[in-house]
Amino acid sequence: MKRLFPYQRRCLLAVVLAAGAGAAGQAQNQLPPGTQLPDSGAEGKGSLAPVAAKPDREAAESKIEQRDFEAARPLLEKYLAVNPGDARALFDLGYVEDAGSHEEAAAADYRKAIAADPKQFESRLALGLLLAHQAKWDEAREQLEQATQLTPAPPNPAAQAEAFRALARLDRTSDPTAARNALVAALNISPETPADLLLTAQIAEANDDTELAQTAYQRLLASHPAPSASLASAATGGLVQILLKQRRYGDAEPLVKTALARDPDDPALNAQLATVLLAQGKNDEALPVLEKLRQLEPGNASVDQMLADAYSQAGHPEKADPIYARMVLAHPEDEDLLAGQGENLLRERLYLQAQPVLERAVKLKPEDGDAWSGLAFAASENKQYSTALHALSMRSKYLQETPATYFLWATCYDNLHLSKLAQEFYRKFLTAADGKFPDQEWQAKHRLVALGGSH
Repeated sequence: MKRLFPYQRRCLLAVVLAAGAGAAGQAQNQLPPGTQLPDSGAEGKGSLAPVAAKPDREAAESKIEQRDFEAARPLLEKYLAVNPGDARALFDLGYVEDAGSHEEAAAADYRKAIAADPKQFESRLALGLLLAHQAKWDEAREQLEQATQLTPAPPNPAAQAEAFRALARLDRTSDPTAARNALVAALNISPETPADLLLTAQIAEANDDTELAQTAYQRLLASHPAPSASLASAATGGLVQILLKQRRYGDAEPLVKTALARDPDDPALNAQLATVLLAQGKNDEALPVLEKLRQLEPGNASVDQMLADAYSQAGHPEKADPIYARMVLAHPEDEDLLAGQGENLLRERLYLQAQPVLERAVKLKPEDGDAWSGLAFAASENKQYSTALHALSMRSKYLQETPATYFLWATCYDNLHLSKLAQEFYRKFLTAADGKFPDQEWQAKHRLVALGGSH
C-alpha cells in the first residue's frame, strides 16, 4: 500500500514549495512510495516490514489502507500501550493523526518513531514535510537532510528522490546552489518530471542565471505531452517575470493572455497582464483587468493602489479619489500613497486639497523628486510662489530640469516681480522647449518683451 501523506493531499506542498510545486503529478504525490504493508519479511527494530503475531497493528494498518483512520487509531493506541518503542506503529499513528489534520500530534508521533529508530526514512521524510508545511524551515531542512542519507524500507529510489526534491524546493530561494545539488541528486536516481523543469527554472532564477531559467521555462511550456494547467501557469508566470525585468513588454503580453485564456481567474497572471499593459501605456486596457483582479483579491492594498494609479493616469481621477482616500486613512504614513493621492488631486484640479497632502509626502520622503514637482505646481496654482520655488529647488536635487519646470521657475519669479530671474528662466525654457510647447512659448516670448528682455 502506497501512502500519500495527509498534508500533501491538502496542499501538495504548495505552502512551502511555492507556485507549481503541488502540481508535480501522481508520481510525486505518492510520498513515500516505500511506506507500504508488504506480505512477507523479517521483523526488525523500527522496520516497516511485516511482523507475525501483531494482530492489533496489522488490523490498524488494514484500516489505514482502507482510509478508515478513526478505526485505526484505537487499535494502534492499544498496541503501543504494550509496545511503546515500535517505530513502525509510531509512524502509523503519526500518519493517522496527520490524516485527521492533527499536526502537532502527528509531529509528536513521528518524533517518537525517530527516537525509536533514528534510521527510519519514512518518519524523517514525513516529519520534514510536515514541519515545512508549518513554515518551520530550519527544523524541516534538518529532517529532510537526514532523510536523504537514509534508505526507505523496503528500498525504493523513487521515495528517496522525493526527499531530495523536497529539500531542493525548500532551499530554492534561500540557497539555490544547495537546491540545485539536491535536484541533481534526485534526477540521478529517478526520471525527470515536468515539475523538475519548473524547479530547475526557479532555482536558476534565484541564482541570477536568467538564461538557464528562461530556457527551462520554455522547455516546460513546449513539452509533450503538454504540462498540467497549474504547471503551465507557473512556468508562464516565471517566464513573464523575466521578460518584465528585461522590459520586453511586447513579448510578455501574448504569453500572459494565452495563459489567462486557459486560467482566467489566476490572480498572479491577471496582475502580470495589468503590469504589462500599464508599462506600455495601455491604461484603458489595464483597467478592466485591474477591476477583475480587485474582485479576485479583495482587500489587497497593492491591487487597490495599482487600480487607483491606473484610473488617475487614464483620465478618471474621480474614480481613483475614493480608493486613495480609503488607503491613506488606513495608512496615513505611507509616502507612496500620499504622493499618489496628491497627484490625483492635481488631476482633479483640487489644488488647495493637493498641497497639504504633497507636503506630508515630501516630509516623509524628502528624496521624492516627483512629489516635490507636484507640490511646486500645487503651490503655484494656489499663488504661493515662494513655496513653489522652494519645492522646485528641492526637486532639482533629485531630478533633471525639464521644459515644464523651467517654465514654472520663470512664472513664479515673474509673479514675485523678480524680473531678472524670470527672464533667465524664460530663456532656459525657450531653449529646452524647442518648439514643442507653442502656447507656453508664445507666453514666454511675450513676457520677455514685457520685462524688457529679448527672446
